[in-house]
Amino acid sequence: MAITAADVNKLRQETGAGMMDCKKALTEADGDFEKAKEILRKQGQKIADKRADNATAEGIVLAHVSPDGKSGKVIALACETEPVSKVADFQNLAMTVLSTAVATEAMDKAALLATPQADGRSLQDHITDLMGKIGEKVDVASFETVSADKVVSYIHSNGKLGVLVGLMNTNDTDVTEVGKDIAMQIAAMKPVALDKDGVDATIVQREIEIGKEQARQEGKPEAMLEKIAMGKLNKFYKDNTLLNQEFVKDNSVTIAQLLEKTSKGLTVNSFKRVSIG
Repeated sequence: MAITAADVNKLRQETGAGMMDCKKALTEADGDFEKAKEILRKQGQKIADKRADNATAEGIVLAHVSPDGKSGKVIALACETEPVSKVADFQNLAMTVLSTAVATEAMDKAALLATPQADGRSLQDHITDLMGKIGEKVDVASFETVSADKVVSYIHSNGKLGVLVGLMNTNDTDVTEVGKDIAMQIAAMKPVALDKDGVDATIVQREIEIGKEQARQEGKPEAMLEKIAMGKLNKFYKDNTLLNQEFVKDNSVTIAQLLEKTSKGLTVNSFKRVSIG
């Protein structure tokens, strides 16, 4: 059957796909709109399969904190190129990913991607559809949650870095400002854990071995290597665990001391740092 411009435009309005893609799909489907939509979806899946191993170093990070301030979500929607990260369809999809996370209380990426949307299809289906439209890989690169007495979020000015920080034992004190300061500290200083007890054992062992090798290269006696390495490990904890880091705005206090000065017993129970690129 003849495919009219009106038919092509209608399919484009319903799917958001390009005019030529819509025309080709309608032609292949002999004018059947549902078949044409399925053809466009398969096109998205083909692109997803073909570009599965491509790097996604661009995108957008978004965060949401619940009205009561006790729960936060942060997502990173990634793509291959900066121009795609700026288009409305991509940014709208990022908002959909975040709103789905908030509405469903999904706790992991798999559950989030499986969540049905208004049309009954999963969030992953909608991501795949966008891949068919733009011709490059799109992926939920990160999805994290934090719960606490007070959750504070921070999104860096480039839109590619976000932080959630959870504060406990707030004692009815307004800790929003200190929470923002700590979130910015996390963004800038990239702590690997809250304190030394939270550092992965493999990282600890790696730092000990590095410390020993450095001391060995400096000509220190073998009997001294363990002690020297432990000293270097303590320096690693100071530089790389949040509560032990010096506060970037005032290096006379650590983050733990800053919290205690703000309100007795105030501490951080968890944080998430999400970045793209």
